[in-house]
Amino acid sequence: MDGEQRPVSTPMADCSLCRFRSKTLLMGRCMPGDTCVMAESGRQIDRFLRVNPLYAVLFLNDAFWERRAIAVRYAPLKALLNVMNDEDEVVRRAVAFRLPQHQLLPMIDDPDREVRMTVASRIELEHLEKLATDRDYIVRVTVAKRLPTGRLFRYIKDEDLEVRKIVAKRLPEMSLGLMIHDASPEIRRILAERMAPKDVSVLFNDADWLVRYTAALRANPDDLSGLADDPEPDVRALVNQRLNAVHPSGAEYE
Repeated sequence: MDGEQRPVSTPMADCSLCRFRSKTLLMGRCMPGDTCVMAESGRQIDRFLRVNPLYAVLFLNDAFWERRAIAVRYAPLKALLNVMNDEDEVVRRAVAFRLPQHQLLPMIDDPDREVRMTVASRIELEHLEKLATDRDYIVRVTVAKRLPTGRLFRYIKDEDLEVRKIVAKRLPEMSLGLMIHDASPEIRRILAERMAPKDVSVLFNDADWLVRYTAALRANPDDLSGLADDPEPDVRALVNQRLNAVHPSGAEYE
């Protein structure tokens, strides 16, 4: 019936077609429907190669992409150099995740962004800037998270908001003023949260009231008079509250 749930069928392979059946099956190192390299089931293939890792290298050029990708997890590292250019991006991602850092350079121009992101997250820092101008923002985000802070300036005007957010969160405090004219209020709010109290007054005239509010929270009280007549009631209330806390008898701040 249409409303009834049908039982999930377990993929089963024909053991008679398996070249390992005389060894693994008899030794209890595989099990039809559970631990099987011939079934088109990622779970079964992974279980098989986890138990029998020495066979992994034999499947690096298998016709089934998932079998190749799983084989990459268990094959010897030296064998992975032969599959760096596999036609399937999932296989190449698995390779990029396993290769030693110093062997990742040939993969920085991979057509798949997830592969390049994996490379960017693992490659040696001395080569990381080779990915700094990547066409995909997710790769540049990964690069921006790892670059030394002194080398982040190239991203201050990156076209992507997520990249600039990373920069705003990581730039040295003394350099944050370079981003106060960023088009995104989200970026300017991050600056207001991070700038030194003596410097945050540069944001008192910001177009976004939340930026001004954040700046008012962190500024030195002696600098707050510039926000006393702010058009936003919440900003004025905060300024008055902070000034009255410092000058409790100052009725002029009521």
